[in-house]
Amino acid sequence: MLDRWLPVWIGLAMIAGLLLGRLVPAASDILSAMEVEGISVPIGLGLLVMMYPVLAKVRYDKLTSVTGNRRLLISSLVLNWVVGPALMFTLAWTFLPDLPEYRTGLIVVGLARCIAMVVIWNDLACGDREAAAVLVALNSVFQVVAFSVLGWFYLTVLPGWLGLDTQGLNVSVGQIALNVLVFLGIPLVAGFASRWVGERAKGRDWYEDRFVPRIGPWALYGLLFTIVLLFALQGEAVTSHPWDVARIALPLLAYFAIMWSVGMVTGRALQLGYARSSTLAFTAAGNNFELAIAVAIGTFGAASGQALAGVVGPLIEVPVLVGLVYVSLWVARRWFAVDPYATTAPAVSAPQPRIREVAR
Repeated sequence: MLDRWLPVWIGLAMIAGLLLGRLVPAASDILSAMEVEGISVPIGLGLLVMMYPVLAKVRYDKLTSVTGNRRLLISSLVLNWVVGPALMFTLAWTFLPDLPEYRTGLIVVGLARCIAMVVIWNDLACGDREAAAVLVALNSVFQVVAFSVLGWFYLTVLPGWLGLDTQGLNVSVGQIALNVLVFLGIPLVAGFASRWVGERAKGRDWYEDRFVPRIGPWALYGLLFTIVLLFALQGEAVTSHPWDVARIALPLLAYFAIMWSVGMVTGRALQLGYARSSTLAFTAAGNNFELAIAVAIGTFGAASGQALAGVVGPLIEVPVLVGLVYVSLWVARRWFAVDPYATTAPAVSAPQPRIREVAR
């Protein structure tokens, strides 16, 4: 039931989180209090549980085939660090010219490239796991180096050149590095260690036929747990400002759809094949909402419009990217003329029967 009706459970998790945050205001305060260096411990645990099974499935001995693909690596860097921030800047100013706090929050979201949930969206869409691991790691390195610089450029320099309002951004490289370490480093090391130990102790057949299926469902448990917490954290704020949320949601919807489409079209144009094109599309469309929210709260305050815009990010991203998983599987058959399940089986217990039906 969990596999077949995954979109339904995700929707129920979103509703449950919103109701929890709305009906139990103390829930938000409790979650906010459980933070270490700006990182929510419960949300962090949920993300680690979600990411570990997927990263444990990666065949790390095949990573060299990805690192040698310059077209894939360069296109990912261009999409994530040139196209993505520029597109979000344009959409924020187009849709929110009269709301500077929300506009700034969206620009911050556009600067934070995804390093967590993208692995599960990629896996559900039967993307290339090894490529996803490499691209996430590569973008994480750039995130540590480029986030502050691009924040200064898009919030201060570029608006000044265009005669628009300017805004500063105060975020340390150490804070970004800590975020990357927690949300990528820990599950990546754990996944690699599991495969290394498991294959040497029991062999690859046992590892992939026995061990991975046992831990696979935990990726979806972690996903649902994380969604409930995220929506509960700002449930009262979101339900109290529905019009503001709608205003913020419009540019986000456009952003996710455009970035995913550009990534998929780019992959097809470069003849990367469906699996890697899908990976390129999802790594381009996803955002690191954990970092964006932490930066917005740390710089502008928990009650700021910037923080609300950061929180709305995952509220829109989760259902949109779930929908794009279905679109991606449909595209596999129509554009690439392949059966995505014939080449890559999801590491998580994906909703295969339902997704197969929709893809056909």
